[in-house]
Amino acid sequence: METGIKPESGKCLIFAHRGASAEAMENTRAAFDRALAYAIDGIETDVQLSRDAVAVLWHDRHLNHIGFPDKRIDDFDYAQLKTLPFPQTGGEGIMTLKTFLDDYRRRCRLLIEIKNRDWEPVSRHEKKMQLTLALAAPPDERIMISSFNLPSLVYAHRLNPRAQLIYNLDDHHSARDVQQALNDNPFLSGFCLPIALPDPALLALLRKQHKYVAVYTCNTEADIQKALRLGVDMLISDVPDRAIRLRDDPGSV
Repeated sequence: METGIKPESGKCLIFAHRGASAEAMENTRAAFDRALAYAIDGIETDVQLSRDAVAVLWHDRHLNHIGFPDKRIDDFDYAQLKTLPFPQTGGEGIMTLKTFLDDYRRRCRLLIEIKNRDWEPVSRHEKKMQLTLALAAPPDERIMISSFNLPSLVYAHRLNPRAQLIYNLDDHHSARDVQQALNDNPFLSGFCLPIALPDPALLALLRKQHKYVAVYTCNTEADIQKALRLGVDMLISDVPDRAIRLRDDPGSV
């Protein structure tokens, strides 16, 4: 498809899942910089809000990774989050989306996943999209925004029809769900699918509609090879060095 996301070489793009998260704490500068040491094509990261609506990088609902299993990101204002002990951040603490974009948007492609949860009010969902679109402006072909929450993507499209929006599906979805989403939401730039879901027929359908195809999370050699054989546009991995090695080895697929 015609897109600034796709390299001229036509190779599958390798994105580091929350950075090189098998080697450093996910969604930290250490993980991002470690991933960039492997000449990756892009970084995938996750956005949530602090209690006072600062967009920060964090994946899980709770703060169990830093010793607070009964607390959530949005239990704290950003100033409070900065005082919590986030390992492997060199004293920097939790990273904001603004810092991430300022420091990495010129270094590689970015896939920003908006973590909108069912337990949050819709106003919080919308606030995340507002902040992300504003911080990513002006429209940048090297930045994609994704979510498992389809209404959030519909809202984002209303805010900025030029934004590249990717719909994430999970293991309970089927090819029929992909087709329905295509029919109802032609504005979508593409889909991010669990590696178990796509097959040649589904890829052909998405190609016919000129949609971008990403797959996650490809960590084993078998999953990486499957993605490469299918010819997906983007492969998301915790072990980007392995994915790059297999992609660039002509005899691996």
